[in-house]
Amino acid sequence: MKTWDERIDEVWDDATGEEVGDDTIARIDVLAAERGPDDARAEFERAGARDSAGRPAEAVELYRRALALGLDEEHRPQCVIQMASSLRNLGEYEEALAVIRAEEELSADGPYRDAVAAVHALILASAGRPAQGLSVALLALVPHLPRYHRSMTAYAREIADADT
Repeated sequence: MKTWDERIDEVWDDATGEEVGDDTIARIDVLAAERGPDDARAEFERAGARDSAGRPAEAVELYRRALALGLDEEHRPQCVIQMASSLRNLGEYEEALAVIRAEEELSADGPYRDAVAAVHALILASAGRPAQGLSVALLALVPHLPRYHRSMTAYAREIADADT
């Protein structure tokens, strides 16, 4: 018998390459119901299904609920990243920035730090601050460069001022 996580992964694997719609949402909701209404992970998966189906307002509410219920350290940053992205899609740029900046501090050394930076850059660009977004993206890229750390960091910081 497959575990709950394996069955969730199976739904997402089936949805890969396709537009997520009501069928995927229904399948996730059935699995989420197995864990009950007060399970953070179940709410996170329900949010992700709605997010993937282009229903960001529904997703944000479920992401908030999942965070309030308390997600583990693997899923909490994913939830915050996805919620910030959904807020961006809704045009709620200031809230999205507040959420992603808080996560940036929490995930400074975590495995999702680059994903956090990518979403941060997208939010800034969508909010009409593309130079600041480019700066965030460059600063996230700097540690992965074989050389030029000092100069690229200086350029990234300089570029950020172009939006002001």
